[in-house]
Amino acid sequence: MPEIEHDYEALPENSPLTANLIAGALAGIGEHAIMYPVDSVKTRMQILNPTPQAVYTGVANAFSRIISTEGVRTLWRGVNSVVLGAGPAHALYFGTYEFCKDLFGGNATQGHHPFATGAAGACATIASDALMNPFDVVKQRMQVHGSTYRNVAECARAVYANEGLVAFYVSYPTTLTMTIPFQMFQFSSYEYFRKVLNPEGNYDPKTHVIAGGLAGAIAAAATTPLDVAKTLLQTRGNATDVDVRNCRGLLEAFRIIYEQNGLKGFFRGLRPRVLSHMPSTAICWSVYEYFKWFISSHDRNKIPIIST
Repeated sequence: MPEIEHDYEALPENSPLTANLIAGALAGIGEHAIMYPVDSVKTRMQILNPTPQAVYTGVANAFSRIISTEGVRTLWRGVNSVVLGAGPAHALYFGTYEFCKDLFGGNATQGHHPFATGAAGACATIASDALMNPFDVVKQRMQVHGSTYRNVAECARAVYANEGLVAFYVSYPTTLTMTIPFQMFQFSSYEYFRKVLNPEGNYDPKTHVIAGGLAGAIAAAATTPLDVAKTLLQTRGNATDVDVRNCRGLLEAFRIIYEQNGLKGFFRGLRPRVLSHMPSTAICWSVYEYFKWFISSHDRNKIPIIST
C-alpha cells in the first residue's frame, strides 16, 4: 500500500515544536554571523555627525578605511552579541511564524496568501524583537568608530550603569515600526516568489536562495528610513550632539535627521543595508528550509507504511 506523504513545508504532526525552533536558531546564527562585516559598515554610515575619521564616501571606501586604519577584526566587533541573541530570537521568530501562518490559513496549497503570511511575519517579529533588542543595542555600541568596549559583557554593563535599563529598549517601538513592515514585505514577497519559482512546492535550494534574496532586497530598501532612526536611538549614548543624546523617540529622531541631512539623510546606508539583507535573507531562508526538509525527511522515515 502507498506510503503516507508529508509535505516538508508543513512538518509532520509528530514533529515536535523544537524542529522549527532548531531550524530557526541555526538560520539566524548563520545569517547574522556571515553578513556581520557589511552590517558594521551600514551602522558606521548611518551615524549622524561622525568623527572625521569615520566619514565614508561609499561601501568600498568604508571597508578599505576601516581595515587599513583599525584592522580587519574591527568589522567583527560585537558579533558575539548577535550570536548570543540570534539563536533564541530566531528560534522564537520562526516558531511563531509557522504557528501563526498555519493559524491564519497561510499553508493552504492553492493560490497566494500575502495577508496571512504578512500577518504571521508581524507576529513573529513582535515576539523575537522583544528578545533581540538589547543584544542589538550592544552590537551597535561596539560597531561605532572609537568604541573602547573590550567585550559584550563590558559594553552591556556600561550601558546599564550610565543609562539604565531603558537604554536597551528605547529603540524597541521604533524597531517594531520598522521590522513589522519589513517582515510583512519579506514574508509576503518570499512566499510569493517561492510559489512562482517552484509551484510544486518541492525542496529546491535555488528557489529559496533567489526568493530569499529578492524578498530581503525589497524589504530592506522599503524600510531604510526607519532603520536610520533606529540606529540614531540605539547609538545616542555615544553621540556628542546634545539633540541626538536627548532623543527619545521615532518622531524626534526623524526631526533631527531631516534638520541635519534633509531627505537624503533618511537613506544613509541604503546600499550596504540592501547588500547586507539580500544575501543574509537568502542565507537565512536557505538554511531554515534545508533544516525543515532534513527534519521532515528524518521524521518521515519513522512513519510506518500502512497496509491492509
